[in-house]
Amino acid sequence: MKKVLILSGSPRKGGNSDLLCDAFMKGASEAGHMVTKINVAEKKIAPCCGCYFCQNHGGECVYKDDMSGILQAIIDTDVLVLASPVYFYSISSQLKAVIDRTVARWLEVKDKELYYIATAADEAKTAVETTFACFRGYAECVEGAKEMGTIAGVGVYEKGAVMNTPLIQEAYEMGKGIGLRQFE
Repeated sequence: MKKVLILSGSPRKGGNSDLLCDAFMKGASEAGHMVTKINVAEKKIAPCCGCYFCQNHGGECVYKDDMSGILQAIIDTDVLVLASPVYFYSISSQLKAVIDRTVARWLEVKDKELYYIATAADEAKTAVETTFACFRGYAECVEGAKEMGTIAGVGVYEKGAVMNTPLIQEAYEMGKGIGLRQFE
């Protein structure tokens, strides 16, 4: 059994990337893993101001918000799922704030299996490449990070549009397959 943390970066609860997170969560839960999903847009998370207060205060941030609990969950998890709608070929600002705030204890974030989920209205798979590059940029800073799979949900704009695609089953199977194989 692994600890799985899903960070849903969609500000639209029930949006397409969020629905793929739910399918992934269902598969992982059914496979016996302990799964937590956090909708980061529902949390109070200030953007990093680059003051480096954390560096001189044992990883404590100058901001007193929801990030300390999220950061501890990231540190404690075995599997980290990063999910976002594509916003101007990048990730949502809500998820970016979470990633940036991990700087407070970034050396403690290590040995993670990473899965990436991105959704875009654009129908071309290239639409999610820079979003995945954003996730991979973060992974480069995580010692022992291992990319295990991606879901490129393209051509889905209207809320819930992903439900009419094979992507829901793909996300479910990916969650169910945690620890069994790597997904392309």
